[in-house]
Amino acid sequence: MLYRVSAAVARLELMGAACLAVCVTLLILLNVVTRNIGQAQFWVDELAIYAMVWMTFLGASAALHHRNSVAITLLSDTLPPLARRVIRKTVDVIVFIFALAMLWFCWRWFMPLDLMRAGFDVMAFQGSTFNFIYAEPTLTLGLPKYPFWLVIWIFALGATLHSLMHLFSREENTA
Repeated sequence: MLYRVSAAVARLELMGAACLAVCVTLLILLNVVTRNIGQAQFWVDELAIYAMVWMTFLGASAALHHRNSVAITLLSDTLPPLARRVIRKTVDVIVFIFALAMLWFCWRWFMPLDLMRAGFDVMAFQGSTFNFIYAEPTLTLGLPKYPFWLVIWIFALGATLHSLMHLFSREENTA
């Protein structure tokens, strides 16, 4: 069951990353065209960067499900199968701890309970916490930055799910 949920989330993450890759390409092409005709649109650069960041985080989370992350396997490839499984499960535990730490850092950064206690009043939230995450605007788009930073929550949740699935599954299903 956990494997199927993780696989479905990974498929959604990859579809989102693919759509964002197309967006990045189109935004860069738009940037080239507008610069060549002397009508540069600087917001295009910023939006392309945010799209690429989202694409990277979504792809990284999906890579955890598929075990396609960058790894140096020089030592583990020479070990017997039992030692390889121990190393793989140890890595799964480390990734799970990292994902939980990411969730905790996101919780501390976004402070959702404090925002709710402030009645979703950003000014009151800032005054009581000195946290300006919800008020900081993007440079050229003029939008708040926090919606663009939500991808870190998505990554942390996906990484937690995928690493948990690897911890509780047999190797035949996840290789």
